[in-house]
Amino acid sequence: MVAGLHRCFTGHSDLYSSGFMPRFSPVGLVPQRRSSCSSSPDMEPHAEVPLFEMDQEEDEEEDVSSLKSRGGCTHATHAVVPPAGADPDAFIYTNFMKSHCCYDAIPTSSKLVIFDTTLQVKKAFFALVANGVRAAPLWDNKLKCFVGMLTITDFINILHRYYKSPLVQIYELEEHKIETWREIYLKYSINELISITPDSSLFEAIYSLLKNKLHRLPVIDPASGNVLHILTHKRILKFLHIFGSMIPKPRFLQKRINEVSIGTFKQIATVQESASVYDALTIFVERRVSALPVVNEQGKVVALYSRFDVINLAAQKNYNNLNMTMREAISSRACCVEGVLKCYPHETLETIIDRIARAEVHRLVLVDRHDVVRGIVSLSDLLQALVLTPADIYCMRVQPFETEEKQGRDSSRETRL
Repeated sequence: MVAGLHRCFTGHSDLYSSGFMPRFSPVGLVPQRRSSCSSSPDMEPHAEVPLFEMDQEEDEEEDVSSLKSRGGCTHATHAVVPPAGADPDAFIYTNFMKSHCCYDAIPTSSKLVIFDTTLQVKKAFFALVANGVRAAPLWDNKLKCFVGMLTITDFINILHRYYKSPLVQIYELEEHKIETWREIYLKYSINELISITPDSSLFEAIYSLLKNKLHRLPVIDPASGNVLHILTHKRILKFLHIFGSMIPKPRFLQKRINEVSIGTFKQIATVQESASVYDALTIFVERRVSALPVVNEQGKVVALYSRFDVINLAAQKNYNNLNMTMREAISSRACCVEGVLKCYPHETLETIIDRIARAEVHRLVLVDRHDVVRGIVSLSDLLQALVLTPADIYCMRVQPFETEEKQGRDSSRETRL
């Protein structure tokens, strides 16, 4: 598996011509030791080389040897000492994350795509699809530093803001450069790149992700200014899942999900099969959720539509027809999706964590015996409960699990189109 740092440039008129994938230049390897990092990226264009292969996200076997050679975090955060009378099991995962740094969780081989802010927005989103990544750091060649991230959320916001009808071209998507979109978008948001250093603990990374409601956190070497990796909830939980055998197994993992109340159980955002893709985008923007259970007229979940599905509209060139129904959008997916990954109130926390980690998904849909949606159990919910709550840090609101009868009375308050 080739670990490449691929950079995208403007000024190439033949990009995306003749139906070819975007062409970039591999100009270096992702550094495996911070002392070997080069200086800040030089964004001069190199000879173009087509990229046609997709790298897998991580290699678990390489990760195991990598962790052993690194030997843990050199700047570990102080462990939490359980107060008198408290169950020490509750602090196992908290202290595990405090004793390992972000550098430990960086895979030995991964793909990192970097965009110059002068690149056209449309080409950037096509490049995300072509390279199989969901976000890219943004390099400002004038400021000579990284200034932000381009993510699927930006694609959703652009479509939602500027879409009019299938007959009207989305000029802002076709012609705007990334820097133009940032000037517009930053009027309504904080102009700050939130990042973390390789020596920071995974506990700090989790806190930063959940506090700032982020899905991706760039790990930046303070010495060189280089981005080493994009840390995610999924990567952190996978790290814990792989190396969890090194620590005692907490007894609370045997509790059922309806006992521990981990997840979202009220005002669950769902979307009807008959609703349009634009309706789904509206919920993504207004509710700031990362996925929507698609339900039929009986309220049974039939599919899951995530933010990542939206970026596939670019690959299929369907982004100009957001009036299509959710049923049509799901059936036109380029890749085969095997149903909905679900969980049930009677299942244990250990079973749910194992299912999420093995499937490498971001959430499970909690359903009752009739397959009616009763909640969402996400990676954010799990990391909050397992890592932050024992340290008395609450970035997410805890919701008590409710019975089917109680949820039935409150179902009218759910977001459902």
